[in-house]
Amino acid sequence: MIKIYFQLLRVPQWIKNIFIFVPILFAKQIFLLEYFHTVIVAFITFCFASSLVYIINDLIDVDRDKLHPVKKSRPIPAGKISKKEALFVIAVLLLIIVALCTYLNPNFILTLAGYIALNIAYSIILKHIVIIDIICIATGFMLRVLAGAFVISIYISSWLILTTLFISLFLAIMKRRSELNLKESENSTSTRKVLTEYSVSFTEQMAAISAAGVIICYALYTVSERTVKNLQSEGLVFTTIFVVFGIFRFMYLVYMKSRGENTTEIMLTDIPLILNIILYVFTVALIIYH
Repeated sequence: MIKIYFQLLRVPQWIKNIFIFVPILFAKQIFLLEYFHTVIVAFITFCFASSLVYIINDLIDVDRDKLHPVKKSRPIPAGKISKKEALFVIAVLLLIIVALCTYLNPNFILTLAGYIALNIAYSIILKHIVIIDIICIATGFMLRVLAGAFVISIYISSWLILTTLFISLFLAIMKRRSELNLKESENSTSTRKVLTEYSVSFTEQMAAISAAGVIICYALYTVSERTVKNLQSEGLVFTTIFVVFGIFRFMYLVYMKSRGENTTEIMLTDIPLILNIILYVFTVALIIYH
């Protein structure tokens, strides 16, 4: 039974909330225990909030999910958890989120509320509007980064925010590209209506633009005057190679291996990508904190 609720909460998807740690990492504050503890609480709060919106989305999409080859095995469409039980879990999550928010500042709470409201609107209508759907996904990641900065009241570079925007757009577009592949390979009608507004060539063009945006914005962040001054080092520019490899590796997995519908699964299972992320984090930490 615990495994079923684990699936309902989509715990593996919590890895997306790591974006909350971006501001504290690059602000050289991660070893300040007071700040770090606050960000940990913010991370946990966002994890419960993301589970909350996932369950709401599952309740809204239950009939469509029953027709999907993968989503039909989720607890609600599979009938393992009833709608009443799901609503009870939502109520419990709301109570936990409210309790955790008492330890956090108003700016973070407003950002969290905006994230929840955006995702509910996305589940109801916005995900059916072409281009707006991927913009909403990208905005969700940007809100995570902003929340990480707001919760400890620190400055975050505009270049870093733009990098987050483009990498979020890139991942959302690649997800649509993979869904198109799945739709074509199974020769069936997709349960996601907005896919009819996309084509493989269109998503590939958008992905190329977004990938370029990620690399350019990150590179400009590493060499910006403020970054070099704050870090007292010009070495961060050398970490750009990890970003380039990560982008190209992900594109390879989607284009050549027909993967990408589940971003989290790729990040947790693809060994070259995992090693690249580990090396990137280690190198950044070494440059910033050495």
